[in-house]
Amino acid sequence: MIDVYSWPTPNGHKIHIMLEECGLAYRAIPVDIGAGDQFTPEFLSISPNNKIPAIVDADGPDGKPISLFESGAILLYLAGKTGQFLGNTVREKYETLQWLMFQMGGFGPMLGQAHHFRIYAPEPIPYAIERYTNEAKRLYAVIDHRLSQSDYLAGDTYTIADIAVFPWARSFANQGIDWADFPHAKRWFDVISARPAVRQGLSVLADLRKPLDNTLAKDILFGKTQYARK
Repeated sequence: MIDVYSWPTPNGHKIHIMLEECGLAYRAIPVDIGAGDQFTPEFLSISPNNKIPAIVDADGPDGKPISLFESGAILLYLAGKTGQFLGNTVREKYETLQWLMFQMGGFGPMLGQAHHFRIYAPEPIPYAIERYTNEAKRLYAVIDHRLSQSDYLAGDTYTIADIAVFPWARSFANQGIDWADFPHAKRWFDVISARPAVRQGLSVLADLRKPLDNTLAKDILFGKTQYARK
């Protein structure tokens, strides 16, 4: 049994989807990031960067429990554990890894900034809104071009690269994206959206998420609570 400490965000959904795709037994333990659950000593003991998701696998690689944080590392661990969604050849694995790193280094962080300045910042900052909206469009253009050449990001096979990118693309409207500008990415998005395991993964903890519309939650996520030394 795998315990996944998570919340229904793009990074959390990556792991929910992967667990469903792999058919692994798991238990979802909510970590309400708007209420500050990510700062409890218990959670920090497995996720020292106070970010979701994190997992504890009772059946680790040596038969002993293992805990992991960082969604990219967890995806790689689950792919290695099950032998799924990482490619079958050395070439396929590196094709997958480069697109996974694209998500971890760019498609997640830059779109997160777009969300922040377009939606959550206490006052509009035109330069920041334009900067991150333009970066979002640039990144979507990168995947659109790639998907004009292949069915999926790493080639013709669905992999953890697609699992990593897809949940972030669900918030395209918040990022200032019009799918009409990215038809190949939209085709890919629709195909993945229709996968039963994806639909099930997106439902995990979804009923617990609340709109981020109060001062305390914003302070916990973006203010002094986030930056207090733990």
